[in-house]
Amino acid sequence: MSIGRRAFSNRLELWTARNRQETMFVKSFAIALSLVLAGTGIASAQTNKKQAPAQPQAQAAAPGAPTRIQQFDAWGAYSYQSGAGKVCYVLSVPTTKLPASGIDHGDNFFIVSQRPGQNISYEPQAMMGYPLKENSKVDVVIDNKTFVLFTKDKAAWVENAAQEPALVAALKSGHSLKVTATSKRGTGTTYTYSLKGVTAALKQIENCK
Repeated sequence: MSIGRRAFSNRLELWTARNRQETMFVKSFAIALSLVLAGTGIASAQTNKKQAPAQPQAQAAAPGAPTRIQQFDAWGAYSYQSGAGKVCYVLSVPTTKLPASGIDHGDNFFIVSQRPGQNISYEPQAMMGYPLKENSKVDVVIDNKTFVLFTKDKAAWVENAAQEPALVAALKSGHSLKVTATSKRGTGTTYTYSLKGVTAALKQIENCK
C-alpha cells in the first residue's frame, strides 16, 4: 500500500535534503567511472576481478571524494567521508540503453548506499543522466518482481520504504535488473543492468563504519 500524501511529502523532503550531497558525490566521479568502464568493458572487468581484485587507492583522497574499495564484476564498492560520517555504496552502470539512438542518455547508475551515521541501511536509488518527468514513476523490475520508485529531478527512490529490503534481497537473488523511466521531455527509456557481483559488493559494505 502506498504511503499517505502527507507522509509521502515529508519523505520526499527528507530524501531531497539528504541526497543533495549524494548527488554531488555521484556527479564528481561519473565521468571517471564511465571512462574506466568504457575502456575495460564489463567482460574485461570480470576477468580482471578473477586475476587480481582492485585495491583501494593508495593516495589520500580529497575530502568528500570517493574511494573505490573493490570491483566485483559489474558492481563496484565505494566509500567517502561526509559530515555525518562514512558513507558506503555499491554502484553499477547499464549494459544496454534504450532507445539506442536519437537521445542523450547521459550517465546512469543504480546505487545501494549505507549511511551508518544516519541510521540508513541498504537504500536503493536510481540516478539518471537527465531530468525525469515531474510526478512520474520509475519501475525497477528484477526477474518477475516490480518495485515502484518516485522521482525528484534526476533521481528516484523506492516509494514505499518497507519494500527497500525486498528490493535489495531481489538484487541478491535475481538474474536481471531493468529500469524504465520517462524523461522530462516525455521520452520513455529503459536500462538493463547486470547483477553479476552485486551480492559480493553488498557484502563488502556490510560493516561500513
